[in-house]
Amino acid sequence: MKPRGNFMNWEAPGWAVITGASSGIGAEFARQLAAQGFSLLLTARRGDRLKALAESLHQTHGVATEILAADLGRTEDILRLAERVDALENLDILINNAGSTTVGPFSETDLEGQVSMLSVQNLAPVILTRTALPKMIPRGRGLVIFTASLSAFFPAPGGGVYTPAKAFLKALADTLSLELRNTGVRIQALCPGYTRTGFHDDPAFESLKAFLPDWVWGTDRRVVDSSLRGARKRKTVVIPGALNRLTIKLVPKKLMLRSYMKKRWGEVVRRDGVRKSR
Repeated sequence: MKPRGNFMNWEAPGWAVITGASSGIGAEFARQLAAQGFSLLLTARRGDRLKALAESLHQTHGVATEILAADLGRTEDILRLAERVDALENLDILINNAGSTTVGPFSETDLEGQVSMLSVQNLAPVILTRTALPKMIPRGRGLVIFTASLSAFFPAPGGGVYTPAKAFLKALADTLSLELRNTGVRIQALCPGYTRTGFHDDPAFESLKAFLPDWVWGTDRRVVDSSLRGARKRKTVVIPGALNRLTIKLVPKKLMLRSYMKKRWGEVVRRDGVRKSR
């Protein structure tokens, strides 16, 4: 059988580890990488969805698939996953895609929920990346992707520590990209804007979805296409969608914040009765 091509033109594609793989962007990464011949270790909280996806991709593409159900809000689950990652031979790709969010003002939102979110968004990627890099560097090839967000560039009141957590991922990617120059290992912060995934199924986002026109929203496939294309071109920060890139370059941060405060934060204030500062 003729070997399948892959976006990095690597010979004998190895393993790709994807967190948050049960739906949305993570599942799309799994589909595209399986089609390119990568073996997959898929992890998320929902084991039933992981199993269905892994079996489908194995049957369709003939690649090895493995699942590990884990809640990355729990340190013991992160360490269990890190142990499995460390045992993998030929680890090529780590995609730190798992995410969660909180809605409400920082001073009133449940502290345990915010700490759990930081565990998913930041602690897990740090531990998993620290586990993966010593396996990639000696081989002279590898790719680590952090799914950040366009919000990493703008403050977004009403989301607890979500925006700071995404900004951390971008800063980590920038730092590691410099450290790993000339090692053959590539680092990427993927910063999508609004994307139609299950992430926005929370009722808290209903008014936002109704407010934003359809052309603002991206799709899982376009986001992943942009990410893999950016990795091939050695881009450390990838912002899918021309509109999102123009927003970063041309729209002043103060204007973005003013618009957000008027629409989103105003709703949080009305719903939760937050006291406005004088």
